[in-house]
Amino acid sequence: MPTTDGDIPLLVRAIELAAQARARGDHPFGALVAAPDGSVVAEGRNSVDTDRDPTGHAETNVVRAVGHLDPAELSAFTLYTSTEPCAMCAGAIYWAGIGTVVYALGEDELRSMTGDDPANPTLAMPCRQVFEAGTRSITVRGPYPLDAAREVHAGFWHPGS
Repeated sequence: MPTTDGDIPLLVRAIELAAQARARGDHPFGALVAAPDGSVVAEGRNSVDTDRDPTGHAETNVVRAVGHLDPAELSAFTLYTSTEPCAMCAGAIYWAGIGTVVYALGEDELRSMTGDDPANPTLAMPCRQVFEAGTRSITVRGPYPLDAAREVHAGFWHPGS
């Protein structure tokens, strides 16, 4: 998949945020929102366990952080995430008005890693499918085959995964 200039460094940063979430005891997911010039305006880490909030996914946390911005402005912004947004997060991204989503690890690959782990009852629904159900267009780029996106999950969900 061809990348846009700047995608890879921002995806690497999202993966670093995922590693930080894991290090503090949360699920290994990270996300950030970048302005059209590539500057990072907000970062989010998964906080499901530390905040005891099942909606505390990295993407919903970063959407909350940019909630004060006008949706018309957000349509020019990009959300970068270590792993493809789940259906809940895709809905939050859609309702926030963010115009582009870029992700590293695909939801299908995550599901193959987590299996039936009750800590991640993954829905088999690509974010593109959620966005296509809406009335406004969201550009999606991903998955990008970055080893670090897979490695941040290694051993987290099941021993040996």
